[in-house]
Amino acid sequence: MRRARQRKLDLRFPRVSYLAARAQRRIPHFAWVYLDGGTGDEGALATTRAAFDDVEMFPRFMRGPFRPDLSSTFLGVDYAAPFGTAPVGMQGLIWPGAERILARAAADHGVPYSLSTSACQDTETIGPIAGDFGWFQLYVPRDPVVADDILRRAQEGGFRTLLFTVDVPIDARRERMRRAGLRVPFRLTPTLMAQILARPAWLAGVARHGAPRFRMMEPYWKRASAFSPFTAVKRASEWSVGSPDWDYLARVCDNWPGQVLVKGLLHPEDADLAVEAGAAGVVVSNHGARLFDGAPPALDALPAIVERIGKRAAVVLDSGVRGGLDIARALALGADFVLLGRAFMYALGALGARGADHLMRLLKDDLSNVMGQLGCRTVAELRHVAVRRR
Repeated sequence: MRRARQRKLDLRFPRVSYLAARAQRRIPHFAWVYLDGGTGDEGALATTRAAFDDVEMFPRFMRGPFRPDLSSTFLGVDYAAPFGTAPVGMQGLIWPGAERILARAAADHGVPYSLSTSACQDTETIGPIAGDFGWFQLYVPRDPVVADDILRRAQEGGFRTLLFTVDVPIDARRERMRRAGLRVPFRLTPTLMAQILARPAWLAGVARHGAPRFRMMEPYWKRASAFSPFTAVKRASEWSVGSPDWDYLARVCDNWPGQVLVKGLLHPEDADLAVEAGAAGVVVSNHGARLFDGAPPALDALPAIVERIGKRAAVVLDSGVRGGLDIARALALGADFVLLGRAFMYALGALGARGADHLMRLLKDDLSNVMGQLGCRTVAELRHVAVRRR
């Protein structure tokens, strides 16, 4: 019965774009534009996606029969595939219970789950679910005591890989989100209520899991229960540091017991400075083209960063990834690992709790197929595929 359901999903949703289309019909409009939108004229969204389509890969043939091996060792941990979930803030707003669902699916499939500081669950809840595959994304608080306590909680929750995120120096304008009626502080207007009532599956999820809240940060706010998740966005921006400096990063690297990856870098010199400060590597990312419409595609920035630090530190690619072919393209251009954010949220919005497992299987199958087409037996061989940019 389970295999029959999986086959049915494979036929209906064989790629991420089909999941995105269904998600748009199942989650409230304000949640959709928060997930899918960017800022300004949203040109960076298009160029971030187009950068992948510009990469062509040259297959090699006559390799004999083989079954591609997707397993990958990254920062000393063995994973079933060279990809994981990127941190996404307010996941529970996009789909109720998202953090639990994704963490469980990631653990089942042997890939990392990344929990954001601004997620709707905390490290105490998600750490045991993610197990050895939990990564934690830190948005640095202004108060050093609070920062130390968050890192303590993440460590005690079992998280060993830290994503030190630096690419949110100030809030973005996100004009499409404003047009959708999502304001800070939040007011439940008739427009927003109509959007919610038009999405009964989402509303039923809220009834099961409760209203989305910033559970990780609530202990540090007085009268936290008095704040809606939307009002809390304003609190979060006031509470976090816009741009920590390299000395702060060095202190975190000295004190964190696991590995630190600096997330959100696009310039090779910044990548160099991150490694000098003690980071085990960097995540090349333009934050999904959500914050600065003038940022280059992360994939375009990847080769120069790989050339600068690739022999000394790990390089991860994030932003714009939609399938196995994109994962292969990033690895062929020098990335050691790949993260996907929006794609997993599309899957949850489309299929609820089934979405995470379905997308994990889809990505593995797609990547395996691409490797077979290219003649690559292992993930390591992808890094030697000849590529060209159109």
